[in-house]
Amino acid sequence: MGGPGDPPAGTPEGAPSGGDDEYRSVVFDESFVRAARLQEFSAQERMGGHARAVRRRPALHRGLSRQALLLVVLIALAFGTAIYMGIRHPYQNPAAKRPEPLRMTVIPLAPQGRVPGAARVADLYAHSPAAQFRVGAAGINLPAARRTPHFSDSQVTSALTTAKDYLVESSLDPDTLTGGSPRSVRLLLDPEQLAQFDRSFTRPAADGRHAPTGWLVRFDPTTTALADRRVRVEGTLRVVEADKNTLEVTSDHTFAYALRRAGKGEAAASLFTVRRELHFRFDRDDLRMHRAELLASGTKAGPLTCAADSANHLRPLLAGQRAKAGGPPGTDPYATGGATALCGSLAAAAQPSL
Repeated sequence: MGGPGDPPAGTPEGAPSGGDDEYRSVVFDESFVRAARLQEFSAQERMGGHARAVRRRPALHRGLSRQALLLVVLIALAFGTAIYMGIRHPYQNPAAKRPEPLRMTVIPLAPQGRVPGAARVADLYAHSPAAQFRVGAAGINLPAARRTPHFSDSQVTSALTTAKDYLVESSLDPDTLTGGSPRSVRLLLDPEQLAQFDRSFTRPAADGRHAPTGWLVRFDPTTTALADRRVRVEGTLRVVEADKNTLEVTSDHTFAYALRRAGKGEAAASLFTVRRELHFRFDRDDLRMHRAELLASGTKAGPLTCAADSANHLRPLLAGQRAKAGGPPGTDPYATGGATALCGSLAAAAQPSL
């Protein structure tokens, strides 16, 4: 005879002997019961006339577990640290150097005798050291552009091309040479130098900072005219990497100008020689914007008189004229070497041998 919990006909063949064995894998612990969304009414409650046998329990509002809260805090801290290090990390690129004011020197070279002249400009050049010079921009040759450790071939080429453009606009352009607007030169300068450039033309001074002739070559149009617009040029350009953010270009060129008295088209022409040594600096913004920082400008020019004011305009001595006052022993603008005086004497070998 079966037990109280057994089926009336006994345990079927093949069935588990224990009635609870098939439910042993299901455990209804207290947390499971508490989490149930449905709850059965008690017998007493069901006697009260409830139509339904169960009721719905409100959902339990569980807050974040301690582990989850800690994870959120750690993520927030990591994100904040990443932002801070991105702004303040010690390896960020240094700020670009602020352009320095241009330092300039203009040295007049006085002739030792009368300035030689000729009716034909070709004769002047043929009998001078400028006989083999090339004409205009063709005389400003770019060296082979080779990449540096931190600058590409194209960036080196950009620096050299901008330096050449500056030389063309400031030393060869006929409008610039005859006292016209300096706008074409101004456009090639770093914006940080424009205030100094503008003051040089509105309030010129021979103070080594604000002479227009330190920025460009220009003659007094009231006394001097171009006898030939084709200026002869010879010189060199050199480029070096100053640091990982800067290229520097040094130019050293001699310009030979054929001039005559203004308003006298038949007057004899004479030769005027200008030696310009310029030092340019280019940061990456300058390379991209096709502009330059002009750091230093050295000019030796003659024939001039030492007493002349050469800050605003160059006032050459023309054919047949003689300097009233000389200077130290002859300085040759065709020869290499730094300037050593505020006024010098133009070497006889630098003049046409007519």
